[in-house]
Amino acid sequence: MLNVLRPAMTRLLTPVGKLLARTPVTPNAVTVIGTVGVTGGALGLFPIGELFPGALTCTIFVFTDMLDGVLARMKGTSGRWGAFLDSTMDRIGDAAVFSGIAVWFMLGGHNALLAGVALFCLVAGSLVSYAKARAESLGLRADVGLIERPERMLISLTAIGLSGLGVPYILMVGLWALAAGSAFTFWQRVHAVSKAAKASPRDDTARPGNPG
Repeated sequence: MLNVLRPAMTRLLTPVGKLLARTPVTPNAVTVIGTVGVTGGALGLFPIGELFPGALTCTIFVFTDMLDGVLARMKGTSGRWGAFLDSTMDRIGDAAVFSGIAVWFMLGGHNALLAGVALFCLVAGSLVSYAKARAESLGLRADVGLIERPERMLISLTAIGLSGLGVPYILMVGLWALAAGSAFTFWQRVHAVSKAAKASPRDDTARPGNPG
């Protein structure tokens, strides 16, 4: 859903990309730095209850997820390795955010149920991404869905940050909404792939494949 905002975000980040394009900094380095920042903010601050500083730190570094793409186009270094690295680093960042908040619920938040919901959000988000990647590896499309990664990051970090500022119940509502939305999105993608597969020629050779 938020992909419609990408052109605007690209224009916003273009001046920064132009500055970096004059330096030896590579898009892959920007990708890794962004992931390290998100991971450090989430795992270093969330478990000790510093929710707003942690959410702010993560949000700043999440923007590098778009900056690396802008820089890659400017330097002409876009490629399959960069795309693979970007997707892999996204999964690490997601794991850090939801694991960090789950640890907070188990330690300072004293809410095992919401810790479980946070971990469910992590698993469901990974399944959403996996469904699309697996479909594309089979030559099918699964780029549908209510809650994709930008929405997951927006909802989770906003809810965490506002909770850190003292807004009551916002984190609980945000996590439950994200859990439901992610599960629904996974179903949307499975359904879309099922329809696409039935409409395409039968190919049993693809069934044994397992990307791990």
